[in-house]
Amino acid sequence: MAMASLSNSAEQPPTALYNTRSTSVKRLMREAVEMKNPTELYYCQPVEDNLFEWHFTIRGPISTEFEHGIYHGRILFPVEYPMKPPSIILLTESGRFKTNEKICLSISGHHAETWTPTWGVRTALLAIIGFMETPGEGALGSLDYTPDERRILAKRSLTYVCPKCGAANSEILLPLTDKSVEAQKEAKELGNQINFVKKTETKPEEQEEKKEIVTESAESSSPDPTPEIPPINTEIHTPIHHSIPHQTTSNNNFLSMLIFVCCLILSFLILRRLFITFGTNRSYPPSSDSYHDDF
Repeated sequence: MAMASLSNSAEQPPTALYNTRSTSVKRLMREAVEMKNPTELYYCQPVEDNLFEWHFTIRGPISTEFEHGIYHGRILFPVEYPMKPPSIILLTESGRFKTNEKICLSISGHHAETWTPTWGVRTALLAIIGFMETPGEGALGSLDYTPDERRILAKRSLTYVCPKCGAANSEILLPLTDKSVEAQKEAKELGNQINFVKKTETKPEEQEEKKEIVTESAESSSPDPTPEIPPINTEIHTPIHHSIPHQTTSNNNFLSMLIFVCCLILSFLILRRLFITFGTNRSYPPSSDSYHDDF
């Protein structure tokens, strides 16, 4: 019943509340129609009152500690979708991802630089399934529970019912068939292609402990420590700084030469003017030619 309720409410989103000429609205409505029917591995539709918030249900990857688990979560889309990625939040405990916290994936809102508009809701769901069997290793929103703890949570996830959309995990997805194996392979390949972004988060207490450990190790280090490698930025920027003075010096030389030439031209013009002015006005003595005296 919960599956039918969510499906019926999402097949016809309240378009009167949205600008149907918007790229994000048209894209989300098209994807909602494409994913209106549940599959063996996933199901996802927008909630009744918000086209930009979707709820999804996924099945855990086969042949892992998540195999018998079904997990529910939310996808929050920005108004710039599909140019910007959505944010993904898990609501069901899995031992792999934290609940009610945005997952830091290369296809999520934490890393818009790695997102491509060709990806969509289906890509995100398959990526989550593919990432579940990878180690968390301290990434944001990740957990590293033991396999036994994850198996317990997987069985417990079947009884989860979303308090907002009313979807029950045990009633959403279709039974597994031979097609499930092919879909699981696709999810695993997608998880290998899209890198998991590992952003470690450290509590203040852990940071202080690490500082103390580093200080103690530095004091107890050998008297002949390994020389530090100079930073890469110094090597890269040094040639640039050296080239700037040479360029400035050549510019100054050219400017000085230009000023010198202008001064020479100006001096020549002044001397020429003086010569013409005073040379033409000089008085000459009367001529002593007898020929002119006779006339």
